Amino acid sequence: MTLPIARRALLSRSLFAIVFVAIGLGSAWADGLSSLEGFMRSAQSGRADFTQTVTAPSRAGEAARSKTSEGTFEFQRPNRFRFVYTKPFAQTLVADGKTLWMYDMDLNQVTARQQSQVLGSTPAALLASAPNLQALEKDFTLQPEPDQDGLQWVSATPKSRDGQLQRVRVGFKNDQLAALDILDSFGQRSVLSFRNLQSNPALPASTFDFKPPAGADVIRQ
Repeated sequence: MTLPIARRALLSRSLFAIVFVAIGLGSAWADGLSSLEGFMRSAQSGRADFTQTVTAPSRAGEAARSKTSEGTFEFQRPNRFRFVYTKPFAQTLVADGKTLWMYDMDLNQVTARQQSQVLGSTPAALLASAPNLQALEKDFTLQPEPDQDGLQWVSATPKSRDGQLQRVRVGFKNDQLAALDILDSFGQRSVLSFRNLQSNPALPASTFDFKPPAGADVIRQ
């Protein structure tokens, strides 16, 4: 069984937006790049609820199309995270450090990808693995932005033109991550809003374990 083309494209393009959340949860500071550097050092794990709105670019004669989803996520550095989508359809995305698993409950289908190949080619992986701001600036142009919608913003633009990300904006409020605003190379925009954030909770190792459900169709790529 394979995903319908339109849905598979949406999930694939949304993956890069999702991956960013694995590196962007917890307490932060509102004083620009030095705050981002401190956050990168201090936030080693996290947990939150999220709402994600993905908007496809408008086409000739058609209005832009948006899809909204909700769920929960957790992460543990390095390179481990778990997303559980609950609305509008159930889906689970787990990175266990070696394999990236995506389970679609409606289709009873699991897609497994080698994590180093999937994440290693994206700017999100560089941001997740960078130990400090100086290392991050080798691959991204970082720029504080004016306050907007009650949030303090920092933008990260990849220096390489070969990736699937145009730009990500990170928004903070009251020393907490509040939003990610991501634009990919397809012109698709993904905005994630967070609530009930917890920084550095104790997460059991089993949080990032995944075993395909019995009877599920497993596709390895």
